[in-house]
Amino acid sequence: MSGATFQTNPIDLSKLLNECHEGVIQLPDFQRSWVWDEDRIKSLIASVSRAFPVGALMSLDTGGPVNFKPRPVEGVPPEALKVNPQSLLLDGQQRMTSLYQVTVRGKVVETVTPKKKRVKRWFYLDIAKALDPDVDREDAVIGVPEDRIERRAFGRDVVLDLSSPEKEFAALMFPVSQVFDWDDWQDGFDEYWKGDANEDVRKRFRVFKRQVLENFKMYRVPVIALDSSTSKEAVCVVFEKVNTGGKALDAFELVTAMYAASGHELRKDWYGDGKQKGRRQRLKDALRTADTDAGILAGVGNTDFLQVISLFHTRDKRRGAEQAGKEGKELPAVSGNRKALLDLPLDAYKKYEMLAEQGFMKAGKFLHMLHIYRIFDLPYQSQIVPLAAILADCGDSWEHQANRAKLEQWYWNGVFGELYGSAVETRIARDFMEVPSWLNGGPEPSTVSETTFRADRLKTMRMRLSAAYKGVNALLMKEGARDFRSGQRFDHTVFFGENVDIHHIFPKDWCKKRGIAPDIFDSIINKTPLSYRTNRIIGGIAPSEYLAKLESGNSSTPPIEAVSLDDYLLSHLISPELIRGDQFEDFMEDRQRRLLTLIEQAMGKNAYNGDIVEEGEDVEGDEDVYEEIASLQAESFN
Repeated sequence: MSGATFQTNPIDLSKLLNECHEGVIQLPDFQRSWVWDEDRIKSLIASVSRAFPVGALMSLDTGGPVNFKPRPVEGVPPEALKVNPQSLLLDGQQRMTSLYQVTVRGKVVETVTPKKKRVKRWFYLDIAKALDPDVDREDAVIGVPEDRIERRAFGRDVVLDLSSPEKEFAALMFPVSQVFDWDDWQDGFDEYWKGDANEDVRKRFRVFKRQVLENFKMYRVPVIALDSSTSKEAVCVVFEKVNTGGKALDAFELVTAMYAASGHELRKDWYGDGKQKGRRQRLKDALRTADTDAGILAGVGNTDFLQVISLFHTRDKRRGAEQAGKEGKELPAVSGNRKALLDLPLDAYKKYEMLAEQGFMKAGKFLHMLHIYRIFDLPYQSQIVPLAAILADCGDSWEHQANRAKLEQWYWNGVFGELYGSAVETRIARDFMEVPSWLNGGPEPSTVSETTFRADRLKTMRMRLSAAYKGVNALLMKEGARDFRSGQRFDHTVFFGENVDIHHIFPKDWCKKRGIAPDIFDSIINKTPLSYRTNRIIGGIAPSEYLAKLESGNSSTPPIEAVSLDDYLLSHLISPELIRGDQFEDFMEDRQRRLLTLIEQAMGKNAYNGDIVEEGEDVEGDEDVYEEIASLQAESFN
């Protein structure tokens, strides 16, 4: 039986910092540059000075299967750059770098103020404040400029001058850079405050040394040390479990470090180098208009991109195994999960990177054709991954009408089946294998064949975060919905130019005055895409009244003929007769049927209209609903 691949031991802070100084402990190259601000550094110094815990560290012994390119802690001497590290610090970079910079390095510290100004600081402990139990210890930590002189009134007035040891002694300010080696400083302090008259001052420093400085020397940090046999996936999983702050260690960061060991800068591919746009910016700018900050692909993440490449690479491996005569469980899985990403070789990345980027660009174009223009209106960010992979695999054939119709059917089944909300890795891989086969005459993919939409689901779609809710909105625009006021279809230009969004048909205020419950009038059945100006005309009055206003027109809006307005209403699947008569209940029943037909056409199948109730109680609504349920459950135990 195999044992644990890690140890948890407390290690002296001074030992850890010295090993950073010598290059024995370094950082993997996926760790970002040191960026802690002045206030966080002060808080860290204060915590150690009181022997308070500052969190565990996690390190990885070198020499195993995880081959990260190492990088020394910032500010170490040149000779440390030549050392092969014994361990890499996976979690705790910011804390250790901060403590190394302020206590061991012996040079001014570059940091950032709360106003985001880059500055240089020396840090001190105010001895009097540190010994005062009524003073917060963080207030006893002082940061001064590089010349060690603090000024005010635009530099005219000197508030604090610590520019020489004698001035430090006089001000009772102890330099944090000497918390591990204070003997020489204390000798100078005692000499400065010599004589019987100053015995109390010297005694105060000795108390400060016992109560504050010795905490630094005796401080121990818990370190989770992963041994060199730890796998790449285990490193990622363990990091996620212990990392409670800072940036999560995702697969992209690990792959970046592994590729760096082979001389490839993956981060530069994604983020650019200051001269050329990286892939992230190219995707963000794709299909962007002057009215928007970012296009529909702005939410694509670096791991999403690697997933598409992994799907192609693992499919290659599976096909190779099939050609070698393997079958069943002997065949490797097609996958874009974390383990597959961590095993993604550099040559596979280079082979498929351009194809993957082209796939995402095609996905953006496909989504625009479905009238999905903003990230905010995207039903599922996760569904873009298989969409991009499938389109990359199809080449130009996806634009043929028959293939595009199948792709749309697959997409809408994923949306209205609400299949891409969680635990999607298996479905992504399955769709990547099944959809291209379907386009070439194979069987329906499981996302199409196994999906069911319940007719009563329309009544419970109330939240903008719901994928199906967003899907109905996009379908209405795709099917030719026209604005009540202008009669324009919601193409890309009109959508952004007219600030189109989802709005109530029977206004919220009108419904509330008639005692209609929010869980009824807030459903997607009573909502439709409209321009901002049209919604202003609607206001909170009865539909019959705002339709009359539209027909009459005003100084800024010409009158609209009743027959034309009826056509606009019908394009939203709204019965003119029912809405003109303010018949809310009949309208809701009628429009539910019409929307259901629209969804059935998009999915290529009939919805479920049976009597079997779906498991669970519907609580889709605002957060107060969840809070109320939690409170009632708590009371039931009392």
